[in-house]
Amino acid sequence: MKKSSEPLYLSAQEAAGELSVSAATLYAYVSRGLIRSEPSADSRAKRYRADDVRALRNRRTPGVTMRGGEADPPVLDSAICTITEEGSIYRGVHAVALSGHATLEQTATLLWDVSGADPFSAANLPVISPAMRAVAAATVQETSMSRAAAILALAGDADPRAFNRSRDGRAEVGARVMRLLAASILGTEPSALPLHRQIADSWTPGNRAAADLFRRGLVLVADHELNASTYTVRCAVSTGLNLYDAIVAGLVALKGPKHGGAGPLAAHMVADLADGDLAAKVRRHIAMGDRIPGFGHTIYKNGDPRADSLLAALAEAGADPRLAVEVPARITEATGLYPNIDFAFAVMMRMFGLPIGHESALFAIARSAGWVAHAIEQLASKVLIRPRARYTGSAPARNGGF
Repeated sequence: MKKSSEPLYLSAQEAAGELSVSAATLYAYVSRGLIRSEPSADSRAKRYRADDVRALRNRRTPGVTMRGGEADPPVLDSAICTITEEGSIYRGVHAVALSGHATLEQTATLLWDVSGADPFSAANLPVISPAMRAVAAATVQETSMSRAAAILALAGDADPRAFNRSRDGRAEVGARVMRLLAASILGTEPSALPLHRQIADSWTPGNRAAADLFRRGLVLVADHELNASTYTVRCAVSTGLNLYDAIVAGLVALKGPKHGGAGPLAAHMVADLADGDLAAKVRRHIAMGDRIPGFGHTIYKNGDPRADSLLAALAEAGADPRLAVEVPARITEATGLYPNIDFAFAVMMRMFGLPIGHESALFAIARSAGWVAHAIEQLASKVLIRPRARYTGSAPARNGGF
């Protein structure tokens, strides 16, 4: 809590002094959105938010670690998504509420700010070249994520409209990217059917309950602001890449065990807990002292609203209550950690008897909507993302010596 003696605003001299920087550097921080400023009431000089200055000072101080959440200063402006205690907000719409009825396609058009032509029209299907078909055939035994990355890497050259610069044209490319990604992951031909239907037809044929739960899960994770894969997409596309190549960058980043790879870890734990003495197994996982997969979140300290929403829907649809209800209650009671969306996805895959790895595939299809949104926004800005590092190496030797 802020002490009452701490000022809310600082003068330029005070702010620069706290940061040990020049006035010019202070103004650069303001222009990059790291420090908020506003005119003073009694002069033409500006005043600067003290909490922004101190957050930036702590971030620049050796030994102080910033690990996500509200303490991190923003690195760029975006109108796409923000994160609140109630979950993600997609252009002013709560994702949890949206997941009650919307499809991923409808969510994508919201994230892309599309209000004219429908980018997901039946005629807007991706171009499949002979080389892409050859890669699909050669990678049929590989993981779905690796197969998709390999196919999408060729898709930009196959699509004559891949570099379309118009607003509607980029949205149409985005729709083709999402349909190609889904088909590549599922091992099917690209289709104009809603993506949740395509997934259900491939993984759980004839199960209407599964289709609706997949739809809900897709919408819940369609975007989550500047996570690692999304920032990777923005950095990559800022160099001038087409949307296919940008999404390949996102797929590669998603495979990391600290990001999309967390899903399989949660799925392995769910598989272990599914049979036998649940209480004893939960105690064992807690007693090991390691991080419990699928629990805790760097941003949602009091529970992940996306997970809460999906777990409630799974329980209502007939998921094993031991997994959907009892496990979260026991682990939260024992550790203070709440289930996150990785755990909810793992329970959903277990409910339908799907192999471990499907949760990551579903996540990738969903998040492609957000990746495309951020890629389009970054391309429209025409800005190359080129952050600077804080140098912590040795000082240069005097007189040019070693």
